[in-house]
Order: sequence, then C-alpha cells, then structure tokens
Amino acid sequence: MKTTMTSAERLGMAMSHQEADRVPFLLPTVLQGARELGLSIQAYFSRAEHVVEGQIRLRAKYHNDALLGFMYGAQEAEAFGAETLFREDGPPNAGAPPLRMESIPSLEPPRVEDCPALVRVLHIIELLAKRAGGTVPVMASVVSPFSLPVMQLGFESYLNLLYDRPDLADRLLEVNEEFCVAWANAQLAAGAGAIAYADPVSSPSISPRPLYLRFGYPAACRTLSRIKGAVATSLASGRGLAIVDDLASTGTVGVSASVHEDLALMKAACRGRLTVMGNLNAIEMRRWSQADAIANVRDAIEMGAPGGGFVLTDNHGEIPWQVPDDVLLAISEAALEYGRYPIRRRGE
Repeated sequence: MKTTMTSAERLGMAMSHQEADRVPFLLPTVLQGARELGLSIQAYFSRAEHVVEGQIRLRAKYHNDALLGFMYGAQEAEAFGAETLFREDGPPNAGAPPLRMESIPSLEPPRVEDCPALVRVLHIIELLAKRAGGTVPVMASVVSPFSLPVMQLGFESYLNLLYDRPDLADRLLEVNEEFCVAWANAQLAAGAGAIAYADPVSSPSISPRPLYLRFGYPAACRTLSRIKGAVATSLASGRGLAIVDDLASTGTVGVSASVHEDLALMKAACRGRLTVMGNLNAIEMRRWSQADAIANVRDAIEMGAPGGGFVLTDNHGEIPWQVPDDVLLAISEAALEYGRYPIRRRGE
C-alpha cells in the first residue's frame, strides 16, 4: 500500500471495503465558502466561480477528501417552478410548493438545461473537476424521486397523496424518476465522480417500511439502475439500520449513518456490502468544544473505521452555518491524527 494516497484512491479503497492509508474524511461545508469569500449566501450561490473558489479554499483548510459540486436542495424544486428563499445564516429553502394534485396527470419532467440553477451546478462541477485534475473526486447530489415531492407538494399533501391516491403518486414518481436520472447523468457527464442520492423520506424515521417498499424502494431500484456512475444513499439524519438489507439491493454503494443509531451496529450490518458514511452530529457541533470535537471523532473512527468501508463525515450532509470554525478545524485535525490505518483504539 502506498504511504500517501490521493483522495480519489482513498475513497476508492473505502468503497471497496479496504483499509487505505487513513480514513477518508469529508466535512460537507456547503455554505461556509460564502464566509471565506466575504459574501452573503445568496451572492455566493449566484455565480459558479464563487462556489468553486469557496470549495477550493475549504478543502485546503479542512483537508476534505472530496469537493462538493452542490448548492442547495431547493435547486431541484426550482426546476418544477418553485421559488428559492434565501437567508443570511442558513441553507436556502424551497418556497411555496409549485405543484397541485390536479396537475400531476399532465406533468412532464423538466429539462435540466431549462433551469438556470441546475445549469450553474453543472458549470461548478466542470470547473471543480478541471481544478482537481482527477486526484480529488467531485461529489454531486440528487433528491430521490420519493423525497422530492415534499418540496413539490408540501409534506402533508404528499402524505395524503401516498395514502389516498397511490395512482397519482405512481405517476409523480414516474416523472421524478425521469428527471432524477437525467439530472444525475448530466452531473456525471460534467465531471462528478459520484452521486449522493438524498432520500430522507425512505428512512424508517419518516416512512413505515411497508410504505417504503411500496414506493421508495422500487423507485430507488429503477432510478439507480439507470444512473451511469456510483451512487451512495443519504437518509439525511434519518435512521437506516432497519432497512439495510433493502438498501443493499437497490444498487447503492453506501449509506449514511444516523446519530440516533449505534455506529458499530450499522457498520456490522453493512460490512462488505455498503460503505458507511457518518456519523458526527452536525447540530450538536454548534455547541461542541474542541475537546468534544476530538472525542466524537475518535468515537466514530473506533466504531466505524476498522476493516475499511467507512467515510468519516456528518450524519446529515451539510454543516450548519453556526458551527464555530475552531470546532471544524479540531474535527479535521483529529480525523487526520486518529484516522491513520491500522486504527488504534484508546488504551491500546
């Protein structure tokens, strides 16, 4: 094994369930580039060049093993006509739901090239891939067909649709699958190395397993089979242990681990099948001391890293704006110090 690997090599070994030189590490600092450049969050996301420069600076600062070709989740709702609402201290959110139940029968998937926000993301990915030169993967993201309707219809209306009009739910998922596949493949063609499949509604924290098996699971199987690259599933803080066997058969290569589950149990359930990504508590990071950061990193590494198949990251996919910089730096330094293979547990 090489003494020092590139980030691409390191992540490749983790996805192959092997121990690399150290544990791959990713702080999903999506918003923090705005602070690095002295811009508002809205101004930061208004130009691809801003996001690219922010990501390059953040990687140099925190030693991330990937670059994030991503802006905000609401960008996909924009493709269906939604407005994005910006704020000064948090992620942009989707405005009023753009769809109504009666519009579903005639709904067609929007074209990626017709949505300025999505075109901007493709430009971000292209620029990052050129800057990385193949040594650092660019991670892209899509919202799953089963989770996107929360922004398209609103949560309550969507739940009513699933239970009261499953025929229309199937039609909406069909449209969303076509859009999701086109959007994922466009990002891969632009230079993304892998796709994060954001699917929080499939988590048992939100959906009973029978509902997931009726809608979310078959949608994932159909969608992932058509995406032309590696896909890892993010349940965005939601639990996943109870559906690991289901997830493993969708074609995904990895799964996020919730802070609400035992990381060691999650790793044991996924061993040899799915790479585990997690599970630092990004919400609690706002209140961590540097000592807390080090202790939590060591706990996660000791439970998840032995044997490979593990990426150290947060449990949701985005670091809040309010997390202090000294905490993020402590997390990074601890990951580099204690994540070297072979992993040494405290007391050894």
